[in-house]
Amino acid sequence: MKINGLKFCVVGGGIGGLAAALALRQCGAQVTVLEQAPALTEVGAGLQISANGMCVLRALGVAGDQPEVAQLSYGTILRDYRKGRVISRIPAPAAGPTFYYHRADLLELLRQASEDAGVDIRLRARVQTVHKHPSEAEILLDDGQRLRAECVIAADGGRSALRPILNGPEAPAFTHQIAWRATVPWEDRVERPQASLTMGPGRHVVTYPLRDQRLMNIVAIEERSDWQREGWRVEGDPDDLRARFADFGGPVRDILSKVEETHLWALFLRPVAKRWQNGRLALLGDAAHPTLPFMAQGACLALEDAWVLARSFDSQSGVRQALAAYESARQRRAQHVVAAASANARNFHLRGPMRLAAQAVLAAIGPRLTRKYDWIYSYDPTV
Repeated sequence: MKINGLKFCVVGGGIGGLAAALALRQCGAQVTVLEQAPALTEVGAGLQISANGMCVLRALGVAGDQPEVAQLSYGTILRDYRKGRVISRIPAPAAGPTFYYHRADLLELLRQASEDAGVDIRLRARVQTVHKHPSEAEILLDDGQRLRAECVIAADGGRSALRPILNGPEAPAFTHQIAWRATVPWEDRVERPQASLTMGPGRHVVTYPLRDQRLMNIVAIEERSDWQREGWRVEGDPDDLRARFADFGGPVRDILSKVEETHLWALFLRPVAKRWQNGRLALLGDAAHPTLPFMAQGACLALEDAWVLARSFDSQSGVRQALAAYESARQRRAQHVVAAASANARNFHLRGPMRLAAQAVLAAIGPRLTRKYDWIYSYDPTV
């Protein structure tokens, strides 16, 4: 169908929401983004965008072959926690380059491209609910405003306010894992920058450079049972972070010593949604398939969603048919990627003899490990 002139509302101004808005606008739709925050901002943290996400950014026109604001990855170093001993080196995926982005930088690229294309971005616009009508959807905002559109895209994150419309109330499951995030200034530039994954019993730390190696991104994961508050951003104590990883040696100890500000959140998980759309409302990104960060695919999945959603209208006769095609194209892949991330949550935190055995295996097969995930990285929805 031709979507020239059709009205779309995208709820959520994050990476997935803006990518969807831009993709739809490039197909000719009239697009409004409704973001509840007073500004389009992201906390200081990094993203890994592998080939399956980069192809979408290039197709949207927000990234070239060598993105200026991103850091090219040359693979990952696996380390043991005690002295930072190198277990193995994993090369970058053969499917194409992976880049490290600062979240704020990627969000700004998408915002600028969306506004330049004519997307209307409205801030302080909190959506209360969406009502489905035969020929359109009605969006009710907290301030009493009512908007109408042929289609509404819920890209409002893992705690989506609109997902229950399609799937009913769902209590999130606490995974008994806590993530600490931080960035620190960095001066030790290297010719071929890599990510580092340092694994210990019940904990691991991922680090990689950002912004031309001027920042080091830190994600430290620990198993913990004493947390029940679901939240993304909670201020943490850098000394507490260091104390909880005090037995980690090698390079990661030096990096953690530089942390002056950190935030942490509990990792809660909902299942991949059973129902993604109802003919007028569709879920996208974490609203449809929240995932643990252990495959670094959350943003990539949202970018894939955005492209497939917009292009589903090319081959279908109406909004209802296009949203059904989008759901059919995306649901199973999302389930498989989410499952792979959950499996890594266990693999990174092994204890005792199992940890030692796993290290021996990684030392032997590490250089070939990315082949296991070729099905993730080689996927290109833009072809």
